[in-house]
Amino acid sequence: MYTNLFNIVLISVFLSLGSSKLYSQDITKKNTSLPVNKQIDSSKKTSNQIKTPILAVTKQNDSIKKDSVQPKKPFLDGKVKYKANKYAKIDQKKKLITLYDKAELYYQDIELKSGVIVMDYEKNEVYAGRIKDSTGKFTQYPNFKQGENVVEPDSIRFNFKTKKALIYNSRSEQGEFRIKAAVTKKENDSVYFLKRAIFTTSKDVDNPEYYFQTSKVKLIPGKKVVTGLTNMVIANVPTPIALPFAFFPMSKETSISGLILPSYNDSNQRGFSLQNLGYYFALNDHYDLTVLGDYYTNGSYGMRFESSYAKRYSFRGNVNVRFENLISSERGYPDYSKQNIYNIQWSHSRDTKASPNSSFSASVNLGSSKYFQQSINQNNIGSNLNNTLSSSISYSKTFNSVPQVRLSLTATHSQNTQTQEINMTLPTLQLSVDRIYPFVGKDGLKKGFFKNINLQYNLNGRNSFVTNDSLFFKPQMFRDAKIGVQHSIPLSTNFKLFKYFSASTSMNYEEIWYAKTIERGYDVDQSKVVDKVVNGFAAFRTYSFSSSLGTTVYGTFNFGADKKIKSIRHVMRPSVSYGYTPSFEKYYDTYASDATGTMDKRYTRFENGIFGAPGLNNSNNLGFDLSNTFEAKVTDRDSTKTEPKKIMLLNNLNLSTSYNLDADGVNSLAFSPVRLSGGTQIFNNKMNVNFGATLDPYAIDNSGRRINKFNIDNGGSLFRMTSSNMTINYSVASKGKDDKKKDKNLQSQRNGGREDDLFGTNTDLGDARRSQFEDEDDDGVDKISEFFNSKLPWDMTFAYSLTYGNNNRENKIIGNSIMISANADITPKWKAGVSTGYDFVQQGVTFTQLRFERDLLSWRMDFNWAPFGNNANWGFFIGIKSGILSDIKWDKRSVINR
Repeated sequence: MYTNLFNIVLISVFLSLGSSKLYSQDITKKNTSLPVNKQIDSSKKTSNQIKTPILAVTKQNDSIKKDSVQPKKPFLDGKVKYKANKYAKIDQKKKLITLYDKAELYYQDIELKSGVIVMDYEKNEVYAGRIKDSTGKFTQYPNFKQGENVVEPDSIRFNFKTKKALIYNSRSEQGEFRIKAAVTKKENDSVYFLKRAIFTTSKDVDNPEYYFQTSKVKLIPGKKVVTGLTNMVIANVPTPIALPFAFFPMSKETSISGLILPSYNDSNQRGFSLQNLGYYFALNDHYDLTVLGDYYTNGSYGMRFESSYAKRYSFRGNVNVRFENLISSERGYPDYSKQNIYNIQWSHSRDTKASPNSSFSASVNLGSSKYFQQSINQNNIGSNLNNTLSSSISYSKTFNSVPQVRLSLTATHSQNTQTQEINMTLPTLQLSVDRIYPFVGKDGLKKGFFKNINLQYNLNGRNSFVTNDSLFFKPQMFRDAKIGVQHSIPLSTNFKLFKYFSASTSMNYEEIWYAKTIERGYDVDQSKVVDKVVNGFAAFRTYSFSSSLGTTVYGTFNFGADKKIKSIRHVMRPSVSYGYTPSFEKYYDTYASDATGTMDKRYTRFENGIFGAPGLNNSNNLGFDLSNTFEAKVTDRDSTKTEPKKIMLLNNLNLSTSYNLDADGVNSLAFSPVRLSGGTQIFNNKMNVNFGATLDPYAIDNSGRRINKFNIDNGGSLFRMTSSNMTINYSVASKGKDDKKKDKNLQSQRNGGREDDLFGTNTDLGDARRSQFEDEDDDGVDKISEFFNSKLPWDMTFAYSLTYGNNNRENKIIGNSIMISANADITPKWKAGVSTGYDFVQQGVTFTQLRFERDLLSWRMDFNWAPFGNNANWGFFIGIKSGILSDIKWDKRSVINR
């Protein structure tokens, strides 16, 4: 409706009724008006001329320049649309439009919904308020929306022209905050003043579990909230926590810079501490920086630098650098010690859209071997149990030539945290030329023996180091480097034989380059055989031949259509392989092994090379391999399905062995041990079972040495089981919970640990607000009835490992352990979890962790406890979930045995 329509119609009717008595005036286009005292009426002639001027009503020019009655400018700049359920009344005398019951009004970017709306189009104002229902209860509270800002008050008064508003008992959301104020004054689109206000992150602003109360507030939507004297209230009970003023940023940016408050901890060895005190720098849209520090009263300290970076459609990654200076006991005591530990992590990935023909990635985790075991900050249990640290940085590029060429550079690192041995390649260069088919015709078909003949060229260059923590990146580490380049040209083909057999044959030529060799001899001064390193280029060349023949055999056993198990399908894939490598005796020399020089032994100067050494003896082996799969068709439990259900009985059952054709003599053992392995999945693929065994056909003597005599000829069985193992992994959850993707132990995975909580969950001291369990459902309150009408929500992870050893007739169980992790929702707000295990060989309980968590709506409370072991500790946390108030917390942790 146009608000000025009534006025226009009224004036038009009034002018029409008076048309018989009025004459139109011809308004001159002349810009200057005529003087009144000089006008003379020319329509009348009299004997006596009157000097007083008379206004003419005929052709006389009008002396008025413009019409003095200006049209009234509309007070609104746009259309106003409105509607109501019961009535919409217009009072022209009072200039009012009244809308009642489910009233709605729309003007420009303003939307107003309320029980009653009164619009005064003379004063340019609108009023809105709630109404009472039949029981006398107030309903249909106003909902005022302007742009992205929404206010839900008891009543509101708004001026269209000045954009000012007066709001009573308003409720609004600003970011993660929910704000309620007794009186709100809207100064303009960007500034609000609030009186007697409360603000909270609770979902129910009318009955919050906690809130901040203040008398004066200045609110700039999307930017900041500035308050006067502010007091924290919990469960409607004022607390001593008060601030003379408060500032809360409300930036719409994903992150803003700010101070990170520490947590309080204590240790038996290092005293009291403040951990994770620092500052977060939101540098720009592409990267940030977090600086954190720890300090213990005995002088120990730690520093952490964390940075994440990303560029859309290009790359993303993060860098963590951690350093700790650990002091134990007091200076002057015998158990006093001081050491530095560190850890560096870097993860980088490039988007495939950035460069389709090249890629760069990094996954780095290196540092002190005992970092996670001795760290005073990183109390992540899964990482404490890690045995290895590994890293890889790689760059690859593909050249679209003919043939295609691929180049890659890789740096790798592997570190055993128990032995502190470090293996590193810096770098590895790999170059490969795509397969070339020299005998393919113009039709491009690769069919038959000759047309399938192909060759490649591969280059592999390495610079390798083997060192330990104390020599890592020291000069001696680089002096002991092993450098080598391997060139290989494989020539191969494959073809069908007798229709059902697949055959392949290949020849391989290799050339190895080394920068260092050895010279072995007896040193009289040291009275022992020593190796002297000889620097300089050296090379050797080898070649080999191999072929294989295999087929696939299918067999089906039918039991009848009326049986529960209708059929079993057995698939066998037998294959026979042959490999021959001649002796390269020409690369071998002799050395004296004693002072007399009469006892000579053979060696090659290429020993200990990174790509090995040429073989002294012929290798002439015949290999046999058999793989099996078993699948069954059974009657489906769902009676509506007519087709039988397929289930896997055994995913694989493999058998392999080999025979040395050149073996002869009494001490030659021609047959190699038989390796048997298999695996399957049961219980709807939730349980993985894997097993393996090594079967030796030869007997052993009293000293445990294998002899050239079959075990069955020595009074034993056909095969002697020397070792076997079995592992079972089982993960199960209650209905509806097993489908949820668990997003936990992320830091443990980066540290090299497990992704599940079998070895306990990590405690992320940088963000303890995060749940130890799976991601929570925000609608937990609404799920209470569903919770009690269903089974108790739970999940469990189970792992069992059994290892048997009989290599030297020891006939005993080497390893036998079980690990269990279980989590359960005791109530809709209480969660509990446990990770534990038992070692049957050592007869002791393995690492154990107990976890408890309470959802306090806007708050979260958790307690975790590792009661015994080298990593015994406990931790308690209670704090607000919201990230904007993450510093309001109580975080207390204690390491028991450190």
